[in-house]
Amino acid sequence: MPALVTAGLLWGTGGVLGTAFGSAAGLPPTAVAACRLGGGGLLLVAYAIAGGTGRPTGAPALRRIAVIGVLAAVFQGAYFVATSLLGVAAATLIAIGSAPVVCVAVESVGARRRPDPVAVRTVAVGLVGLVFLVGAPPDVAAGTALLGALTALLSGSSFAAITLVGRRPVVGLSESAMTGWSFLLGGSLLVVGFTMAGGSPTPTVTAASIALLVALAVFPTAAAYTFWFRGLRTSPASTAAVIGLLEPLTGTVLAMIVLGERLTVVGLIGAALLLVAVVDTSRPRTVRA
Repeated sequence: MPALVTAGLLWGTGGVLGTAFGSAAGLPPTAVAACRLGGGGLLLVAYAIAGGTGRPTGAPALRRIAVIGVLAAVFQGAYFVATSLLGVAAATLIAIGSAPVVCVAVESVGARRRPDPVAVRTVAVGLVGLVFLVGAPPDVAAGTALLGALTALLSGSSFAAITLVGRRPVVGLSESAMTGWSFLLGGSLLVVGFTMAGGSPTPTVTAASIALLVALAVFPTAAAYTFWFRGLRTSPASTAAVIGLLEPLTGTVLAMIVLGERLTVVGLIGAALLLVAVVDTSRPRTVRA
């Protein structure tokens, strides 16, 4: 559980670091996402190789890398498409909010039982808190809103799939190697995607942009996902997804500190509800058979 909480807190640094890096390097969000996955992937692969676990062995390991890599590219790519259609707040609300719902549904169907009441309660409280914290979506055309919502749902479902698939260990594949090689694949797929779409931005290389890229690759990417997959070994996917709601909460706090943003009373209530949901889902409990 501490590993999942650490991952959620580290993810919260991604918004501030990604925004700062994109501004310093002159890159659009999709390119920032590709740099994030690629940079974090390189660090994790180097770490795995240094530890003697960097070489995946066997077809199951290669399949896992391929699946996580494709899901990571879809998760990141769909999220940024959704933000362009709906705005950051609404896209975040749907993408991050849908992940725990999908996890609870899949776990219940897989176990052939009703959803665990505690899981349902914590997801509901967390979603209400997320709505209060993020706010209402902006006024957009109905067609654009529908497309944006579906794209954000695809992003959230992809993250839920990463969480569900990542819970099962693969013989011959460490967490670092799996995450590193998968993110290198995901970053490459994003580069191919925005290049085919006619986007080939040239980054502005400065000491500041390099430092921000390193921070983006280390904290919300390499370190966060290493803790995440490690924590998944001992926690249900639905519990992990609820703890993942710490990301927008941490991001909001950092935006207040670093960017000088202010939180409304409704936002404060939402933050409190998110904390209640995380604490509730973190308590030991016995799940009905």
